[in-house]
Amino acid sequence: MSTPFRKHNGQTGAPTGRQTPDHAERLVQAALKLCGQVNALRFAQPVAHVYNPLDYAWVSHEQYLRRYGQGRKRVVLLGMNPGPFGMMQTGVPFGEVAAVRHWMGIEAGIDPPAAEHPKRRIEGFACTRSEVSGRRLWGWAAERFGTADAFFSECFVLNFCPLVFLEASGRNRTPDQLPAAESGPLNTVCDEHLREAIAATEPEWAIGIGGFAAKRLQSALGKDSGVRIAQILHPSPASPAANRGWSEAVNRTLSELNIFD
Repeated sequence: MSTPFRKHNGQTGAPTGRQTPDHAERLVQAALKLCGQVNALRFAQPVAHVYNPLDYAWVSHEQYLRRYGQGRKRVVLLGMNPGPFGMMQTGVPFGEVAAVRHWMGIEAGIDPPAAEHPKRRIEGFACTRSEVSGRRLWGWAAERFGTADAFFSECFVLNFCPLVFLEASGRNRTPDQLPAAESGPLNTVCDEHLREAIAATEPEWAIGIGGFAAKRLQSALGKDSGVRIAQILHPSPASPAANRGWSEAVNRTLSELNIFD
């Protein structure tokens, strides 16, 4: 069952009146830089198609950064890379269409990449498939914080890698499955972007959504960054633990860490 998301009362796609350009603009510039860097990378078989939502879905991604990236954050949550029915479609991390459109108040036209996988078309906000991980993450945020403005006043969500890797069969290939010759250069530019995003948001906590993201935080930030690093369970439906109650598990972890009252 889909999580019902409350509609955002602001103007769809427009920045809010309390925007602080310093923080949001730094996120925008860092994302533009990352977009160019990952576009220069090359990936071999079994990767047949590489999608970069920072290119074809930039309009909605920029809306996300400018609307919700303003101000200092207490917590930054980091995912791995776009899901096929989430950020791959909407340009927003964990971008469940209903959550992005109705809860965040973001919607934009999406221009599909020139070379689409025939089994993984870009439908943008017309996509009717549900991104389970995104539905769980944003559903938890809506339940715990109420409005998107309340959540993003304290938190922000990023993905480590902006790219989607598709095999010829249409199977999704995650960044941790790439060979070292490809993952090394990719991690280098994504680590750099992560440090820039953390510097822009100035969080107390950086939390990896799953083990991969937590490891990248440790690697990119190190021990002397002043940012406290933790990990929560990934909301993927492939995780039996997440299927047994992801929101409850996350709330327990956050309570143990004394992050939220």
